[in-house]
Amino acid sequence: MRHSSVPVAAVVVVVAALAGGMLGHRVGASPSQTTDWSRLFAVALATVEKEYVEELDTEDLVYGAVDGMLRTLDPHSSFFDPRQYAQLRERQEGTYYGLGLSIVVVNGDITVTNLFEGSPAYRSGIRRGDVIAVIKGESAKGWTSDQAVRELRGPKGTSVSISIRRAGVEALIPLEVDRDEINITTVRTAFMIAPGTGYIRLQDFSETTDREVGEALRKLRADGLERLVLDLRDNPGGPLDQAIAVSNRFLKRGQMIVYTRGRVPNADEDYPALEDGDTKTPLIVLVNRASASASEIVAGAVQDHDRGLVVGEATFGKALVQSVYRINNGAGLALTTGRYYTPSGRMIQRPWDGTFDEYLTYAQRDQQATRDHSADQLKYTDSGRKVYSGGGIEPDHFLAGPVEGFNPTRFSRQLLTRGYFVGFAERFTAEGDKRPASASAASHRVARGWMVTDAMLKEFAAYLADQRVRVDEAALAADATFLRAMIKYEVDLDLFGVDEARRHLTRVDPQAQFALQFFQQAQHLLTPARKPD
Repeated sequence: MRHSSVPVAAVVVVVAALAGGMLGHRVGASPSQTTDWSRLFAVALATVEKEYVEELDTEDLVYGAVDGMLRTLDPHSSFFDPRQYAQLRERQEGTYYGLGLSIVVVNGDITVTNLFEGSPAYRSGIRRGDVIAVIKGESAKGWTSDQAVRELRGPKGTSVSISIRRAGVEALIPLEVDRDEINITTVRTAFMIAPGTGYIRLQDFSETTDREVGEALRKLRADGLERLVLDLRDNPGGPLDQAIAVSNRFLKRGQMIVYTRGRVPNADEDYPALEDGDTKTPLIVLVNRASASASEIVAGAVQDHDRGLVVGEATFGKALVQSVYRINNGAGLALTTGRYYTPSGRMIQRPWDGTFDEYLTYAQRDQQATRDHSADQLKYTDSGRKVYSGGGIEPDHFLAGPVEGFNPTRFSRQLLTRGYFVGFAERFTAEGDKRPASASAASHRVARGWMVTDAMLKEFAAYLADQRVRVDEAALAADATFLRAMIKYEVDLDLFGVDEARRHLTRVDPQAQFALQFFQQAQHLLTPARKPD
């Protein structure tokens, strides 16, 4: 069975970036606000309800109409039914109570797609690709994901009985799993990538991000931090206040971080740094084509104030202020009320086409090292370095690397997005794994520090053929380094955790290694006397 470990970047950006604005607004209508247009809608709704050939659910009709209206505005204004709105709030708050796993329905089976490290599910030994076949003594075949979530979640300290089915293991694996508080961390890992050089992987933004970054920095300083790589690749964004707080950690008090401009009252806001941050540690910010919204605010502020260097690819270009409103019956909507601008006056938002197709597929298209610009898009950093408006943050040093820092062939990218590396990882198990669900038909038992052998690469090619993949031998040969890196990463992620997986990956990640070359230049930016480029 295959399971995708990398979501389509454009979809992630659309869903996550909308949270870059303000939450908690509530709107309602009063009789005095009723207009001819609302009466027209009410008549149309009543006519459909009464005359349509089939009986329809009024809630579905109204939700569909509101969603359709918002989709005519821009790529990021959108509607949330009560379940979606609750999920949005959960993601922003960063906590819930349950087992700590993500599921999807595959061929009628409740299938595990992701686990939070240290969660009850992870401690039990559940793995990506496992099927939750039985929940509370009842077969879960044919259940919806919502049904499964309702049964799996519950108060902290309570337990739920499940049985999982694993490829290659004949019998179901019964488990009694205690529910716990699940913290959805946004700093996935922080460690020393080289002597004196710290690395922080900020995968997302939520209401806990600034605190998490602070904890990561304290840990790295205790380990001898002298230089820092802040990795914002594939980060789709999140709350504006967290982007401001993270930026403030590296800027001087009073320096502008971002400002917004819009039509409605209170849309025009300036957000300066409110206190002095660390302005002495050389900084490199890693970004790619799927870095959006809050991550672009951080990168733009660092670049405009010459606080550090931006390395990687031009970012997505999502800079619409999304105000999220709670409306009737627990539903909500995200409405664009303004635009973000970097301190130098760059508009981050990229233009969109009428159908949004070109806009939404941006992260799937390859980039060039330079882009054409008009004269009015030219801006300057504090020291006089040239930067450009018109969409996204362009790096100071460009290296294409859309897939974990690599730029593999289309064939190998598809292997990743279609989950073949995750499926192949099921053939591996950890030496001495004592977790309850450690039963495995794995053909490889590995310990920390293991390496992918030539024989394993050949086995992977045979596995692809078994999965009825038309194997591109030339692509496999060209992408051998990438294939080794992804096999090891997915196995390490399953068996040894994200910290171990990311530590090894950064050692072979072309973009990350490329970034390490520029710390002398990043140090030069921090000296008082510097000349414009």
